[in-house]
Amino acid sequence: MRSTSSHEAVPATTPAASLVFTTVLSHGPLTRTEIARRTMLSSAAVTKAVRPLMEVGYLVEDLNDGARSALGRPANPVRVNAGRAFFIGVKVTGDEIIAVLADLCCRIRVARHIRLTHREPEAVLPSMTSLVHELLLEAEGFGVQVRGLGIAVSGDVDRADGVVRYSPFLDWRDVPLAGIAETATGLPVTVDNDVRALTVAEQWFGAGVGLSDFALVTVGAGIGCGLVVHGQVVSGAHGVAGEIGHLSIDPLGPPCHCGNNGCVEAIAADPAILRAVRKVTGRAVTTAAEALELARSGDPGVREIYARAGEAIGRAIGAVVNLLGPERVIISGEGLAAYDLFAEGIRNAFAASAFGTAAECDVMTRPLSFEEWARGAAATAIQSFIGSDTD
Repeated sequence: MRSTSSHEAVPATTPAASLVFTTVLSHGPLTRTEIARRTMLSSAAVTKAVRPLMEVGYLVEDLNDGARSALGRPANPVRVNAGRAFFIGVKVTGDEIIAVLADLCCRIRVARHIRLTHREPEAVLPSMTSLVHELLLEAEGFGVQVRGLGIAVSGDVDRADGVVRYSPFLDWRDVPLAGIAETATGLPVTVDNDVRALTVAEQWFGAGVGLSDFALVTVGAGIGCGLVVHGQVVSGAHGVAGEIGHLSIDPLGPPCHCGNNGCVEAIAADPAILRAVRKVTGRAVTTAAEALELARSGDPGVREIYARAGEAIGRAIGAVVNLLGPERVIISGEGLAAYDLFAEGIRNAFAASAFGTAAECDVMTRPLSFEEWARGAAATAIQSFIGSDTD
């Protein structure tokens, strides 16, 4: 976690306090008894964690006419005071910057978009800084201070050092993004891979709430995967984990930008599909919408391209389920627009690949807008703020 000591942090200075806060954040309102049951902490430890968080207003008690537990303790539920602090989340794509102002419960209050004409850091960073300052002014209108900035970028991102080591869609290498953004905005900054950031949001506020083990697979411009194992988002020993897009499932397949052949991303990502469609049809197809129109009009060659893409995704999901045994796999990303064309290939390949009872894994789709990816960046800022990024 990167932050500067001059900024206030939530007083979750112990693992127990951080655990209590994140439990209430995801599952609240909860009584102290329910918190103890979910966290497996003693009642005394819960009380010790809750009291200072209430004193500074991050947790509040929902009064319930003096209700008492069986042991005579107050049974009023405790919840997070969402308006106590705001956070800014930024998602940088190859074409635009999306920024959101979110409250402490990661609900989006304001969203801003700006198109990018150039992808060099020298062009992107001033635009990003301008959006952040706009949202800081919005926060002033709410009378709430912004406590952190989260930035989500595709590719190999070192969260601990705040460095974008390599982002293929932006063509960035070794950009010290957190340090630059901290200097420009005056905020504590968390920089993470965009799929991991979205996974944090799903773990705390979305389809992963309450699950100890799940995977988030994203399809679209790339093929990504966020992993949660034993309640922790996996970042890997070297900051790279879950890169199912670079599983080589066909050594004789098309070349991938990573240097290998037949990667899932080289078969099923939007750019790969467009290349294949152009080759099969001879048409100058430049957008996913054009390719979808051809497929849905019944072009057999284009439909076969999508079927093959679905098969590649299904085999990749089968590999994840066989290796980690998650309770659920969530499929999301802008590529879900083609899910009707992918679905059968995904189902069949997953069923063929999954071993034994691994096939019982719940595989679901969850359409999410790019604003939700920016919300994921805000979630990482909240995570850093409350001191729970301990993986």
